[in-house]
Amino acid sequence: MKADLAENKWIVERLEVGMLMVGCYIVGWKATGDAIVIDPGDEADRILDRVKELGLKVVAVVNTHGHGDHIGGNSEIARKTGAPIWIGEKDAPMLIDKMKNLSEPVGMPVTSPPADRLLKEGDVVQVGDGELKVLEAPGHSLGSILLVGDGIVFVGDVLFAGSIGRTDFPNGSLETLLKMIREKIFPLGDDFIVCPGHGPETTVGEEKRGNFFLQPGFNPGMYM
Repeated sequence: MKADLAENKWIVERLEVGMLMVGCYIVGWKATGDAIVIDPGDEADRILDRVKELGLKVVAVVNTHGHGDHIGGNSEIARKTGAPIWIGEKDAPMLIDKMKNLSEPVGMPVTSPPADRLLKEGDVVQVGDGELKVLEAPGHSLGSILLVGDGIVFVGDVLFAGSIGRTDFPNGSLETLLKMIREKIFPLGDDFIVCPGHGPETTVGEEKRGNFFLQPGFNPGMYM
């Protein structure tokens, strides 16, 4: 996906990377050429090649959460660009621990350099003159975050098109995840573009209307 939003001030480009086809996003501010890379799960060179093609400069790597499939390219991108690594404060320990980030148990061990900045509710991620607001949204992981911009939200593995993130991992909670979607994502408005960590983009309205897990009759107790 490539989308220019907010009167053509932003560049947003999506790449699917790694065996698990993680949605990695290059998010840039046109006027300055500054960009962040969200969830570089793998294929760091491919990501950096695309950054160069777009004429952008990486000013930070931002992880929506700390699972191994979303952090695999952190080290190489940070090394080659000098960009700092930012993540929700409660998932920071997962970066440096291949058991906590669940990569060792699935036979694909990976770690990342430690975080340079710990993100919390209400923090702002600056990209050029643009801003992305940080909202905490636990449930898939303890420290999952959302990044809210102009008409667009990057949700990691909190919400997918037609589905939701897994909650059977350590520190997962189905009830919490559903609560976060309703309290943090729904109020953004039906027209907001949702950029998930796997699968295609969607909108808040589409998920409110058609996502099985988000309908009024859904009973979380049946899945716990």
